[in-house]
Amino acid sequence: MNHIKWRSLLEILLVSTRLGLTSFGGPIAHIGYFHEEYVRRRKWLDERSYADLVALCQFLPGPASSQVGIGIGVIRGGVLGGIFAFIGFTLPSVIALILFAYMLKDLEFTDAGWIHGLKIVAVVVVAHAIMGMAQKLTPRLTGKSIALFALIAVLLSQTAFTQVGVILLSGLIGYFVFTTKQKETESIQTTVPVSRKLGLYCLILFAGLLMVLPILKGTFPASWISLFDSFYRSGSLVFGGGHVVLPLLEREFVPVGWLDKESFLAGYGATQAVPGPLFTFAAYIGAVIGGWQAGLLAAFAIFLPAFLLVLGALPFWQSMRLNSKIRGALTGVNAAVVGILLAAFYHPIWTSSILTSIDFAFAAVLFSMLAFWKLPSWVIVLVGAIGGWALALF
Repeated sequence: MNHIKWRSLLEILLVSTRLGLTSFGGPIAHIGYFHEEYVRRRKWLDERSYADLVALCQFLPGPASSQVGIGIGVIRGGVLGGIFAFIGFTLPSVIALILFAYMLKDLEFTDAGWIHGLKIVAVVVVAHAIMGMAQKLTPRLTGKSIALFALIAVLLSQTAFTQVGVILLSGLIGYFVFTTKQKETESIQTTVPVSRKLGLYCLILFAGLLMVLPILKGTFPASWISLFDSFYRSGSLVFGGGHVVLPLLEREFVPVGWLDKESFLAGYGATQAVPGPLFTFAAYIGAVIGGWQAGLLAAFAIFLPAFLLVLGALPFWQSMRLNSKIRGALTGVNAAVVGILLAAFYHPIWTSSILTSIDFAFAAVLFSMLAFWKLPSWVIVLVGAIGGWALALF
């Protein structure tokens, strides 16, 4: 591998690690952070390609924001780029949660002022991302109407099934309503350095593990097989992001006595306090059950389906995007994603973060720093944490 390739991979690792250290606020906020860093600042993807990648990952089960990050890494640097992007974004919170499992799981830190400041930062980042995406993805009245439909539906029925149904229906509407000109399709080409053969192997491996692991679990009594199966299945069958996987993990491990309710809730609080994907909660559970080795195994198992699905889908992504009918369906899905992001922006992000007029004023200052003064995201995170801590003193 030549020097330029390694330099590109190192850049992917460094950028994703910085995001892994500063991306607070959950999956919807992560999409905003990625948009700011990868699209606005570095221009690794254009607006349309990023929106289509987000739409693709919304279709796939698993942690959508992590899959978007993996996809960007794959597009930028191939399979190794995807691995580096995943490691950088995920490892900081995995390490933090394993340490919490050893030392801090019983501490009351969820009401700390700096945590509240970081929640306000999430409001700002998501608002900025939605504004930019809405301008690009819903220029016509039909798209705005689909976004409004998605917003209302998701707010009235806040389940993963509603979200998936809204995306499917919006795609169907877009398939029949939107038409894409040839020049538009020519301008959206994105190179994906992964062969269709490898993609097919990844999809086969994903399905094979889903079927074989329960058989192995029943045949061999090894605890690590049971652990791997539980986390792999949870990562394979969840739509809607990290918040949805938490109750599934509770049902997998608390009733059977692998860990008690108090330890589970302490870990949940720790997960809310650290940056990065919520799926890293698996690392905490694994560490409580079997030490840091089990923590790393749990994190690997719960994210493996997401990685296999992204690698499996991306090689077919470009040809689907160039088909005019599929392009229309993606246009409908993109409009729906704007509505879904708006719904998530209100609840839980806004409702859990903007509690007083002072919070709103602080959010306005942070938004101005990001949108008008063009300061880097890490500066906004730092100011948000310090400001939240200072506000808590009054």
